[in-house]
Amino acid sequence: MSVFADPVDGDRLVCSARGCQADAAWGLLWNNPKIHTPERRKVWLACDEHLAYLTEYLGVRSFLKDTVPADELPRAEGP
Repeated sequence: MSVFADPVDGDRLVCSARGCQADAAWGLLWNNPKIHTPERRKVWLACDEHLAYLTEYLGVRSFLKDTVPADELPRAEGP
């Protein structure tokens, strides 16, 4: 990954959509330029069902920077 994305934690990656407990298939890399440095990428996780909704939510705010398969996201180390 060419920019720093926050590592994701846990053995199971769960969709970030409210109330969803599905396995995440996608990582949405985003940045709020008012509070994050330009190279910083926060991560929301999305299942296939919620990918379009979460993409649109971040996109209308001009926060979305990239979408990658969840298995390509950096993982947190340790407990």
